[in-house]
Amino acid sequence: MQLTPPQQTISDCASRFRVAACGRRFGKSYLSINEMAKYARHPNRRILYVAPTYRQAKTVIWDELKTQLIQRNWAKKINESDLSIRLINNSIITVRSTDSYDNLRGGKYDFIVLDECGDIHNQAWYSVLRPTLSDTGGHALFIGSPKGRNWFYDLWIQAGNTEDWSSFQFTTLDGGNVPQEEIEAAKRDLDVKTFEAEYLAQFVTDTSVIFYSFTEENIKPYTDLLPDVGALHVGIDFNVNPMSAVVCVKGKDWLHVIDEIEIYSSDTNELAQEIRRRYGYQRQILVYPDASGAKRTTNSPGISDHIILQNAGFKLQVDPTNPPVAEAIASVNALFCNTMGQRRLFIDPKCRKLRECILKYSYKSGTRIPDKESGWDHMADSLRYVSHRLFPLRVLPQTTFVGSLQRNIGRMV
Repeated sequence: MQLTPPQQTISDCASRFRVAACGRRFGKSYLSINEMAKYARHPNRRILYVAPTYRQAKTVIWDELKTQLIQRNWAKKINESDLSIRLINNSIITVRSTDSYDNLRGGKYDFIVLDECGDIHNQAWYSVLRPTLSDTGGHALFIGSPKGRNWFYDLWIQAGNTEDWSSFQFTTLDGGNVPQEEIEAAKRDLDVKTFEAEYLAQFVTDTSVIFYSFTEENIKPYTDLLPDVGALHVGIDFNVNPMSAVVCVKGKDWLHVIDEIEIYSSDTNELAQEIRRRYGYQRQILVYPDASGAKRTTNSPGISDHIILQNAGFKLQVDPTNPPVAEAIASVNALFCNTMGQRRLFIDPKCRKLRECILKYSYKSGTRIPDKESGWDHMADSLRYVSHRLFPLRVLPQTTFVGSLQRNIGRMV
């Protein structure tokens, strides 16, 4: 396979353990296939590719790996259920996830790729996978985009100071797959930390605060008079204690929270009545609820929360499922302040509970899991439902294997 100069630099390194922090669309999957093929060209080798989840393992690498090996007549037997390929030289390439990493115990490998290391539990490597290389003296490639200063960061630092380890850091632009204008567009669309991690491959200082882009500059009175027919956008989080909602007005590229509603020991009917009491029936009201409301209810009659909102005359704006939590959080941070220093999400000073939730909502200690037990999540979730729907985060698709990937991998040895 013909590699770009940065990819070739990583591939040419003879260190037993290589740690590569790379921006999105750098060509990490392309490089991973190249490295697996390089080791598998020797007879009777055992190669393992590991992704954080089964879905990632299946969608990111499996189909393309299989296609490339078939095209080159390297594949002897393909096991779809086991996600493994036996080559004509009796080497085996296996694709796995760390959903249940203890299941990876007992293997023996010559080469392992750990993809998106920042999302893999450190014990998957230290307790389970590292011993599988001991008998063979096998090698490993750790590759991914930074996810804060977690174990992947520690590994990257260690690799630069340890014999037989090497570390690399390349940006999205270095990969050559994304034009400069798209990088500039990402600067406008993303918050600072997301851009630095995903595109610049920087290990951004990790904190427990979820909405780190928020400052008091985002507190701003809404002074314009609401037009009689102006639309209102209401984010809703269903919960009996409390029912929570944020009421917003929207401009072309901005969102302003003008009101908040919090009702304890309540249900969706009472929330709908309160919205109507405050804003009447003249304005169009679009609601952005938790997607789970299509199947559940906070009310005893058994009618779903979504049906209750529709029956109240609100226009429902919701997808079949909620967006990934991390993606929705990043979209809110990007609105609070993006890489260009632009603030496009504002909160009226009277929304004191929302402000408090934004400031206090945090991750569980040592994790990237929002602390739902803190009680600060309901109002914040209401905000992210409406924010992400109106201003979804721009995410580049997975690398498409075209062009040079079609060139010969090389002859088997």
